Amino acid sequence: MADREPKNHPHFIFQNSAQAESFTSPVKGGGGKQVPGRDRNAHGDALLGKLRQLTPVLAEATEQQRQAGIDEGFGLQVEFESFPDVELAFESLARERSGIELRNVRQHGNKTLATVFVPDGKLGVFEKLITDYLDENQDKKSGPAHSKLLNAISEIRAATLQALWTDSVDSMPTADDEQLWWEVWLPTRGDRQGVVNQFREMAAGLNFRIAPGELYFPERSVLLVYGSVGQMKRSMMTLNSIAELRRAKETAEFFDALPPQEQPEWVDELNGRLTLPAEDAEVPYVCLFDTGVNKGHPLLQHAISDADKHSVKPGWGVDDAEGHGTEMAGLALLGNLTEVLSIEAPVTISHRLESVKLLPEDGANGGDAVLHGYLTSEAVNRPTVTAPHRKRVFSMAITARDNRDRGRPSAWSATIDGLAFDADEQGETPKLFVVSAGNITDPGAWMEYPHSNSSDGIHDPAQAWNALTVGAMTHLTRITEEDAEHYIPVAEAGGLSPFSTTSQTWQPHWPLKPDVVFEGGNVAKDELFATSMHSLRLLTTSAQINERLFTTSNATSAASALCARMAARLMARYPELWPESIRALIVHSAQWTEAMKRMYLPARGEPTKTQTTQLVRHCGFGEPDLDRAMWSADNSLTMICEEFLHPFKRNNGKEPQLRDMNLHRLPWPLKELEALGETEVEMRVTLSYFIEPNPSARGVTSRYRYESHGLRFDVKRPLESEADFRARINAAARDEEQRINRNDSDPNWFIGKKSRHKGSLHSDIWKGSAAELASRGAIAVYPSLGWWKTRPVLERYDQRVRYSLIVSISAPDVDVDLYTPIANQIGVPVVIE
Repeated sequence: MADREPKNHPHFIFQNSAQAESFTSPVKGGGGKQVPGRDRNAHGDALLGKLRQLTPVLAEATEQQRQAGIDEGFGLQVEFESFPDVELAFESLARERSGIELRNVRQHGNKTLATVFVPDGKLGVFEKLITDYLDENQDKKSGPAHSKLLNAISEIRAATLQALWTDSVDSMPTADDEQLWWEVWLPTRGDRQGVVNQFREMAAGLNFRIAPGELYFPERSVLLVYGSVGQMKRSMMTLNSIAELRRAKETAEFFDALPPQEQPEWVDELNGRLTLPAEDAEVPYVCLFDTGVNKGHPLLQHAISDADKHSVKPGWGVDDAEGHGTEMAGLALLGNLTEVLSIEAPVTISHRLESVKLLPEDGANGGDAVLHGYLTSEAVNRPTVTAPHRKRVFSMAITARDNRDRGRPSAWSATIDGLAFDADEQGETPKLFVVSAGNITDPGAWMEYPHSNSSDGIHDPAQAWNALTVGAMTHLTRITEEDAEHYIPVAEAGGLSPFSTTSQTWQPHWPLKPDVVFEGGNVAKDELFATSMHSLRLLTTSAQINERLFTTSNATSAASALCARMAARLMARYPELWPESIRALIVHSAQWTEAMKRMYLPARGEPTKTQTTQLVRHCGFGEPDLDRAMWSADNSLTMICEEFLHPFKRNNGKEPQLRDMNLHRLPWPLKELEALGETEVEMRVTLSYFIEPNPSARGVTSRYRYESHGLRFDVKRPLESEADFRARINAAARDEEQRINRNDSDPNWFIGKKSRHKGSLHSDIWKGSAAELASRGAIAVYPSLGWWKTRPVLERYDQRVRYSLIVSISAPDVDVDLYTPIANQIGVPVVIE
């Protein structure tokens, strides 16, 4: 479909706008442009002539398809072109009962182009539309029959290769002898696997090379084939099920396999397009805790200064002899280099790098969690002392080799929680940590995928409550190495990576981890073995700059570097936001792929809360999206509330009690939601805060509990008065304190109250009618138990806490403006960026 005009709006940000309250007891919018009238007879006769010219073309296509062995689904792709600056009612071209499918819609300048599949024998459907248009006896009050559709059409012709190309215009191949990997998008046509199987069979018969694996979307299947432009042109009539063609993304293996003498040329080309912040610019930093960074790499030398390279022990030096830290630097700065090397557009970077060497060359400090905790604390101090006022995200891809903690806090993870909370300064300057979940590295375990992901738990210190824990997923399924035709990718596109560890084996009271998943690569297998391949990895910067400039990286290390990069970019866009908000925005933007849902949710029916929790414990809240995290849109708005709250109080030497809850009365697009009626909409709520840790093996629900405090959120229900809502929140806080479990009577939440309130990062999605959402504009944030209350001897009961609450309203299938009404309510000008 043609891209709509971008309407990126900044999110709404509210600070100190909630009302603190003491606990009193333990249609789719309108019509589009008018289509100009035409001379009925001249225009109708012209269209009829163009249509009838397709009759022999369709017959030829059908014959070619029969000769190729196709026994059903004969037909022809037909392209309709609009007049300039006229809106084509392309949805009216589809006639599902007749098997006529709308395959794609593209915008070319001021014209709309639509490609439609017309089955053999069904050209008469369009001929009938035109003859009705020409027949005055068929006229409607508005004019000739079907005039809105037909008056917009200027051309009807057999589709060419260009009619299927939905990628960027500049990426389209032109020379017939050019060989490339084509990304082929197929319709499902009520039999997804049948369509895929038939296409694979036909493509193989036409001597295309077909990559293993497919990507499934609700109405499309995607696979990759290799062949020439001329080969594709000659095959179009036979391969009649193609809905779209795009150029497949280059894999890391292509660039990594370049001879070392050719790699500098690619680096120089990228550097020519690269713009980096100056050394003294006030920008966010990604601070890498790893094996050091080799600043001499030409892609890194202007992104990190000598003063920003540190080591926890001076004797180790600051350079990278191991290679891992430099790999992470490339990913944290530029992302997967395969992507930026495969385009020609300018690349502007909004952040810089810092490095703290946390591991010596021989990794001699591995395995001792106490030492790791200390060294991590030292690592935070080095850049913080040097540049105390910088905004930074700490990124660590170093974990213990075992997973024996199974969610229980360790000295190392508790250190990270304390550093994030800023326990030494009583929460004055909280910090954002991104930590890799830890990897499955045994090839034998990869052969047991995905059961190995369930059994191999997240590694220490990634169980830290306050850290953003990053697992791995993958879109990399194309194997391009020579002599690898017997190998297939282990994970399907969009699925959990074979490297990723999970919290499935943890006790249910521990946090839901990982929090999110990013690209971490894939592995390949044959009948006997599984192995890692460069084409299934991410391309990045090599530390061995005298030997080669590119190398590949993978697993949750690579994923965590990509996450840190996203955090820095959000910090650059919203420099006023707290670390808690940046963490929340990343999670809030995440979505589960269809492959993830297939892995852990039932194929039919609504999932149980146990199944949804299992999904989160494997895949976190899904794969984040930078655009969703950075921008609101007309029909999808995000409100960010940064607030303080006093959870507890103590009066006259009595036992501490619950003190305050915050009531958020958010500006709400009430009239617009009411007008949408029964249209399904979505509300997402994410609550992020940092706890002060108190680790000990004295019972997770006892008064010696680990967390200083907990926070919860709840939303007013449609038929509930504000007074009733307030009373329910009071009762809920009391029930939690007394460990009373009540059934959740608000079933439209995906995860639900019982499961979502674990750890210090809570996110849930509500789906229902717009009319019901219209009356849900009040949200409460209230405290739950923690050691600040249950351990009065430590005298922390008067502590104030802060949190970030993010609320989104989305009507994804409706063209409606929900953003402007809120902007008008609060007096903010609507800005499109």
